[in-house]
Amino acid sequence: MVDRTLKRKKYAVVVTTYGEVEKVTVRNLWPSSRKILKVVTRQIVKIPTAMIYFIADFRSTKHYINWKLNRYRSSLLAINRAQKNTLAHFIATSGSSILSKVDVNVLDAYYFVPPYLDEMLKQLRCDYDGIIVVPMIPVESAFSCGVACQMVIDIYGENTFSQVKVMSKLWKEDSLHRIYINYLFGQLSTPVRLRKGGKIGLVLVIHGTLVKNRAGNPPKLFTGLDETIAFFEVMKRKIMSHPENIFHDVRQGCLNHSTGGEWTSDTIEKALEEFKREGYDAVVMFPYGFFADNSETEYDACKKLEDAEFPVSQYVRCINDSPEFGRWLAAEVLDELQTLYNLQNTVEGFGT
Repeated sequence: MVDRTLKRKKYAVVVTTYGEVEKVTVRNLWPSSRKILKVVTRQIVKIPTAMIYFIADFRSTKHYINWKLNRYRSSLLAINRAQKNTLAHFIATSGSSILSKVDVNVLDAYYFVPPYLDEMLKQLRCDYDGIIVVPMIPVESAFSCGVACQMVIDIYGENTFSQVKVMSKLWKEDSLHRIYINYLFGQLSTPVRLRKGGKIGLVLVIHGTLVKNRAGNPPKLFTGLDETIAFFEVMKRKIMSHPENIFHDVRQGCLNHSTGGEWTSDTIEKALEEFKREGYDAVVMFPYGFFADNSETEYDACKKLEDAEFPVSQYVRCINDSPEFGRWLAAEVLDELQTLYNLQNTVEGFGT
């Protein structure tokens, strides 16, 4: 570990997310699909080791054909790198007092594509006094932020609490809600605004979660179901009461998987079907459950909106590298850095 006799500490801030391949080839998709099955899917479905390779290779081939035919290329890694750079800029220019005591390096890493988060954490352990892990997903669960938490525990063990902090519960922050809402209303297109007075619907897209396992029982792992519901309810209430609101109604649109049992019922398909049946003039879709666009949002969800063929529709991209979001996230990270610094000084004080 780092020599603790040095006065200035050295901290790493790791901006992380799932990760998707940038160059769409079957060779690139294979290792990503296998890692997804090993890390996430096996939490909810028992998969024999031999089957992992077969299923992963099948999924890789399916994604390759689908994305190639539709000329889709994931922008997730490029966005995450931009978010990392924006965060680094606002941290460096913040004037925070913690920067007089520590050196901060902002990096990016991923669960399922290189540079892998688990491998990076092992390397950083030798070179840094502390690490702040920033999962770029607002609602935590075993399938999202929980992946980062498990990697930290596996590597740091009993020393986790004094060396690494995984940020969580960002969805609860009022300041994030304000940034989201200001961004959403600022992005509305002229055709949508001209429909004011008609029935305009909003679909808030988030990753769905497991409600019951295959046996019909609540899952034993932490799914984030209550948090997902609470996040939607607070966002809907604030959007509907906003002075600039033009929406007749706001509905949850979950992106679900097909395995493991029963998933959240308020799907994108359900929301769009209800809006269509109720004669809505326009529908806007905003993936509030993701900080960065990815294949599930800008491809799967957006395609569902296009296929619904409303008279007017608009897909509002994720918050991505918005300066307002970057400035807010920098403030949150700086608070975590200060907390970790204070904790380490307290622990080190007990040892003297």
